[in-house]
Amino acid sequence: MSDTPASLGGGSAVADERIVADAEAAAETAAHVSGCRVRPISALSDLEGACALFESIWKPDGESALATPELLRAMDKAGSYVAAAFDTTRDDELVAACIGFFGPPAASSLHSHIAGVSARMRGRSVGFALKAHQRAWTLRHGAAQVSWTFDPLVRRNAYFNIGKLAARPVQYLQDFYGRMNDGINGGDATDRLLAEWHLAAPNVAAACHGRPQHANAGAWRTTDAALDITADGRPVTGRITGARTRVAVPGDIEQLRRSDPACAAAWRSALRDVLSGLLTDGWQVAGFDRAGWYLLERQDRQ
Repeated sequence: MSDTPASLGGGSAVADERIVADAEAAAETAAHVSGCRVRPISALSDLEGACALFESIWKPDGESALATPELLRAMDKAGSYVAAAFDTTRDDELVAACIGFFGPPAASSLHSHIAGVSARMRGRSVGFALKAHQRAWTLRHGAAQVSWTFDPLVRRNAYFNIGKLAARPVQYLQDFYGRMNDGINGGDATDRLLAEWHLAAPNVAAACHGRPQHANAGAWRTTDAALDITADGRPVTGRITGARTRVAVPGDIEQLRRSDPACAAAWRSALRDVLSGLLTDGWQVAGFDRAGWYLLERQDRQ
């Protein structure tokens, strides 16, 4: 099993089908564990429900909508990914949704644009089930990679994307969406990490079966921190002397934006300078320590 797109296009049909079938089995198990049913949606009522869910999560100020039923209808008709999770314990209530679209070259990858889970369902691994379904669906449709962006300051999202799904950040994007007037981003700059998920990679397959191969965080805990956190929760830069380093993020940036906007802004600036600089300089994210650290390494220094 290869971790490159060639594993789908260049292998035998039997091998390709084996990868897809395994992904679909993993997705089915994940959905069962979460108590949900995950499927593509096309009915107008479901599309409206997905849009309403996105609105309830991000709470935009009314200037613009995250998505509209008309847009989702067009995306579905064009063959894009439009799916939702339904709570089987509550008469199939729509509790999560995700949309994505194919990108060049030749639709070889899917960009996952929005994914959201209702507050009531958090902690039940619904988001994991939704991503496992997206992986299986994308493989079934002939693509081998999914990409998406996430706020690098949100600790739980970094752990979910890197630790649980085995996606890897590849690029730091400064103020990617511009100002977003919503209840999550507030007035903060919308810096994002672009993550890539190589769907046929063995570590991704293992992660989707609930067996993530975590980086050994202990190997980093005694290394220099390129960005550390002070006792009062503020960022402080450090120096790097070896082939490994750590980059800290605050415990709850969303709460910090409300309680101490100046400190939140300091974290955005510090993380932008440090993490963006490291990725540009050839460092790679090897994992994320749940204690709040990006774990980075540079092969040419080892």
